Amino acid sequence: MKAYQTLLYYCYSPIEDAEEFADKHLAFCKSLGLVGRIIVADEGLNGTVSGSPESCKAYMDAIYADGRFNHTEFKIDEVDEPSFIKMHCRYKSEIVHSGLRNPEIINPNKETGIHLEPQDFLAMKDRDDVVVLDVRSNYEHNVGRFKNAVTLDMENFREFPEKVKELEQYKGKKILTYCTGGIKCEKASALLLKEGFEEVYQLHGGIIKYGKEAGGEDFEGKCYVFDNRVTVDVNSVNPVVVSTCKNCGRTTPKMINCANPDCNEHFTQCDDCGEELEGCCSAECMTHPRKREYDGTGYYVKVPQPVNAEKISKRKHKNFSIQK
Repeated sequence: MKAYQTLLYYCYSPIEDAEEFADKHLAFCKSLGLVGRIIVADEGLNGTVSGSPESCKAYMDAIYADGRFNHTEFKIDEVDEPSFIKMHCRYKSEIVHSGLRNPEIINPNKETGIHLEPQDFLAMKDRDDVVVLDVRSNYEHNVGRFKNAVTLDMENFREFPEKVKELEQYKGKKILTYCTGGIKCEKASALLLKEGFEEVYQLHGGIIKYGKEAGGEDFEGKCYVFDNRVTVDVNSVNPVVVSTCKNCGRTTPKMINCANPDCNEHFTQCDDCGEELEGCCSAECMTHPRKREYDGTGYYVKVPQPVNAEKISKRKHKNFSIQK
């Protein structure tokens, strides 16, 4: 057993006084010695926390003891060191940014796609009447995705409602949605049903659970995760590398954040280009006065970005191509 664990989880369950809950929950996590990132909203919880096995067990026990969250499913990874540096617990309007905030229109507790366990997903995914749909963002599916999956050109999940119109050609087929842990699929599948897709499914527990229970078969590349690890291996059956270096085009599984904090783009880069560009996505970013020191990992603690940073990111993300 390794010295630490990392827990990935979410739970759609209404929380009264969610802002107050977030403050108290942060104090509770710190009392256990946990580090991580938790989003609290009126609609529920979304978190990744890391700590000793004892602390993680105490946390899971407390979540289950709260009657609102006793249907939470934790994905547990054994890790050599904590997957975060600090503990954050913040109140936001949604536990996953989607723009679908009206519970009267989209409510995962009332209607969502049929949940498929990993082995059932594996059995269905290659059928002629099935479309496998990746509902994650560009930087996520560029480093890893299911073989033959349909991907969408999205910088973030908030764009998904607008992208649904591009899927009209697949009406009449079974739609199998997937994401990292399952949380995005809860709303994505619900929206697809609302938009007239009749048979919609979702991979229960997401890519992470699929890797643990189905060996990750036919998931090509690595899975992007939202912590210090950046990406994790999933496929122990027939692994391949599908991502290429943004700068030179050589095959590489490594994903980093640009060392320019105003850019902070997620992109794949080989070690040689990483050394040459000092962890930057371009020569332009190398000249930034606040460029962060590149240590070979390409992971940095997030810093507030100026208003024009979003424009920089959008311009750079256009370089990614749609994979189908």
